[in-house]
Amino acid sequence: MSAASASPPHDVFDIEHMPVEDDPRAWSPFRKNVVLVLIAAASLIAGIATNIQNPANANMEADLPATPSQISLSLSLFIALQGLFPLLWSALSEVKGRKLVYVLSLAIAAAGSVVVAISKTITLVIIFRCVQAVGSSAVMSLGAATLADIFDPSERGTKMGIYYMAPLLGPSLAPMAGGALTTGFNWRAPFWFMAAVTGLSGISILLFLQDTFRKERSLTYQNVLKSRLKSRTASAATSCTTTVVEREPTGQERGGSPALPADVEKQPNNSLDDSEATVVLPEKLTLRDVNPFTPLWLVLRRKNNVVILFASGLMFAFNYVVGFTAARTLSSAYGYDALIVGLVLLSFGLGNLAGSLLGGRWSDLKLAQYKAANGGVGYPEMRLGSTKYGLILLPPCVLTFGWLSDQRVHVAALCVFLFLAGFFMIWAYTSTLAYVVDANNGRSATAVALNSAFRGISAFVATEIAVPLQDSVGDGWHYTIWAGLLILAGLFVWLVEWKGAEWRLAAEKRERAAEDS
Repeated sequence: MSAASASPPHDVFDIEHMPVEDDPRAWSPFRKNVVLVLIAAASLIAGIATNIQNPANANMEADLPATPSQISLSLSLFIALQGLFPLLWSALSEVKGRKLVYVLSLAIAAAGSVVVAISKTITLVIIFRCVQAVGSSAVMSLGAATLADIFDPSERGTKMGIYYMAPLLGPSLAPMAGGALTTGFNWRAPFWFMAAVTGLSGISILLFLQDTFRKERSLTYQNVLKSRLKSRTASAATSCTTTVVEREPTGQERGGSPALPADVEKQPNNSLDDSEATVVLPEKLTLRDVNPFTPLWLVLRRKNNVVILFASGLMFAFNYVVGFTAARTLSSAYGYDALIVGLVLLSFGLGNLAGSLLGGRWSDLKLAQYKAANGGVGYPEMRLGSTKYGLILLPPCVLTFGWLSDQRVHVAALCVFLFLAGFFMIWAYTSTLAYVVDANNGRSATAVALNSAFRGISAFVATEIAVPLQDSVGDGWHYTIWAGLLILAGLFVWLVEWKGAEWRLAAEKRERAAEDS
């Protein structure tokens, strides 16, 4: 099945375009771009927080004191929690909206940064680095969901590319910023810096960001309300005639949502007495009403999601590992200090930056071409056709970088292939992230949170084994293994491009049948 020729059937009901009041997709371009800038800035902070500690590790070991294994644990736990905790943040965002989650999570991250900066023991550092990770994790997953709230799929790839420049550039800027702050002050300075910029970002979002979440477009919200309506109606109907009223604007006021009638009345049942009871649903759901594992399971039940999430996890794990292991090589074999190491790694970040910008635009361009060739009809898997060049060229660049590092060639050659590896990795990754959003209408926050979880688990495992693997086989074979894993990731993406529409439509049909039963 080619991306340009397949024409899978389409749903009659499109929850992404349900009529709503103050539709975020109808906002002006300026207003949308303000949202984009605010969440991108917050994501940049989250990306920097991951690696800003690295240049200060030696100072921390001497001052606290701490062992190398304790320092390593603080880093790997940070990565794992930053990947896993969005699963809970996404559930909260589907009940209380995006803005509250952003403000609350950034406040937690700022508080964690302050405590790390004043810590006197490595135990406190580890605990509150975990708190910092929990707080900084929300924006890295919900940012993509926010973009899905305000941008249509036809322009989403470009906006995803712009947005993802920030969290992907952050890990490359972090060593340079951390090195400069540690050299100029001490190891605590990077964490005071993180506390200040995180707090400023939270205040900016509180003052200038209008929430983009609309419950009419959330399958999680609508399914919980429908479930409660059914159960309360059935309970009341056992004793009397029942009128079920949800205290929300009527369907006409909301544009006529077929997902959940605002007022549902049951006609009198002659077998019952003449009494009448009214079951009133509360105006708003609370977090207690939402089981975060149900929407996760619905996303994971789709084979296309599982395969693309594995591919995404492998690509992003490489993004963490290359910065960590390249920094070790540059420090030990080339003798560079923290600041110079950060400057060399900046080439990888610049590759991310260019790949994110150009890859996002290329993704939207190819999607438009495939839709035109398919009679103007598009579907999510078409977007994956834009990943071809990136997925083909990424493994050779990684392989070349590995053997150049192994042979200790001039650092200029390393910079070239770091840039190319960063460029082609993000060129492909931007489209896979946009696909995760496009293929999960109404559950974009949950799907992106799962994407973060796969990334976090993969990066945690990869970071834990990176040092012993690098020390035992050397840079050449270490990156040869990664080139093979990235080939596997490419095969996963192509499998979803080929079979994903069939899997996705079968899953949607199964879910509709379950809802109707």
